[in-house]
Amino acid sequence: MVSTSGLGAQHPPAPAAQQPVIRPRQASPAEPDDSLALWNGVPPQVLLIEDDEGDAVLVEELVEDSGTELRLARARSLADAVHLLKARTPDCVLLDLHLPDAQGLDGLKKVLALSTETAVVVLTGLSEEGAGLTAVAAGAQDYLVKGRLEADVFIRAIRYAIQRKRTELAAAALQAGRLRAEENARLERGLLPTPLLLDDAADNVTVCARYHPGRAQTLLGGDFYDVVQTPDGATHAVVGDVSGHGPSEAALGVCLRVAWRSFVMAGARGAELLALLERILVAERSGPEIFATLVSLTRPAGTRAVSVQRAGHPGLLLRSAAGVELRTVPGGPALGILPGWGDGWPVSEVAVEEGGAVMLFTDGLIEGRVGPGSDRLDEEGLLEIARKHADLPAEPFVDTLIRTAQDLAADWGGLADDVAVLHLEWNPSS
Repeated sequence: MVSTSGLGAQHPPAPAAQQPVIRPRQASPAEPDDSLALWNGVPPQVLLIEDDEGDAVLVEELVEDSGTELRLARARSLADAVHLLKARTPDCVLLDLHLPDAQGLDGLKKVLALSTETAVVVLTGLSEEGAGLTAVAAGAQDYLVKGRLEADVFIRAIRYAIQRKRTELAAAALQAGRLRAEENARLERGLLPTPLLLDDAADNVTVCARYHPGRAQTLLGGDFYDVVQTPDGATHAVVGDVSGHGPSEAALGVCLRVAWRSFVMAGARGAELLALLERILVAERSGPEIFATLVSLTRPAGTRAVSVQRAGHPGLLLRSAAGVELRTVPGGPALGILPGWGDGWPVSEVAVEEGGAVMLFTDGLIEGRVGPGSDRLDEEGLLEIARKHADLPAEPFVDTLIRTAQDLAADWGGLADDVAVLHLEWNPSS
């Protein structure tokens, strides 16, 4: 199936792995051979799909006469070519449009479908130039007319076809990157919304929110947050985390975040609210293994306490004049772990003094490794950092906690998971 480098010699097919290098005629000392500079020092791999022995010899002679070194393999039928293409991806395919088992564009379509990263140059007869143009329109990089071939034109066509294919692939990758960036922006707007606050609320709430993607994440994960003030002046907030990463998980996070806001605005509270969210999750998730953790709170206007619910989520940090505390209130399982769980999610009251604040976060902030083995930062480690910086205002406080967690994990793989943080501070209206 693979030709040897001898011109016109009849030999048994060579194994697919033994692709001969056709070397140019020896250049004179005054004319150094610099042909490999065209290929960054590596001879290109070219697969000739041609059943006619005379035409195959012609191609070998053109390569030798060109003074350019390349690795040339040959297949005598499309079936043989399919076998070779599955084993190895060449830089270029030279394809005859008339094969024993493929005629016209049929062979081209199969080659293009099988080897999407390979340049294809079609070989046509003198009376078939129109077929060559049709092949280019169908996806080939170029065509050559067999009766008009010269060595320099032949090699230039191969080189340009390879470069043209690489340019096409680079443009496609760039477009895919742009689409991913646009998708990320849309997901970010859905996962990380602008708080919906009242202009004339009895309590002024200051919101500081942060989101940091985990290392090596090209897409947002399923972390989300939201803050809403309802017409009665109450402040409602949520921080959640959908298991896994990728567009499906991010989309589910957006769905849960929007559902949470809608249910809160419609008056759902307490166990009813989380039960509704779980129904949404179960209906929308891609598989039964997907779940979500969250912590949700409500602070009625004019009070100094928040009602907290926790579904498989870490606790919260409570800030006051006395310092920082970690509050892990009683909770229930993550949403989707035990659908229809009968005991509900308990509501706990947590006192927040005037001028105090609470900080909600996802587990990406505390699960980074900070030492060998399985040593993690965990909630107690985060509390220790928070207490060292308890006097900082909201934004530098949050930024310092995230930065310190990142620094501690830097030598041990970094923070692998996404981090979402929501800091809420209430002050009465003047």
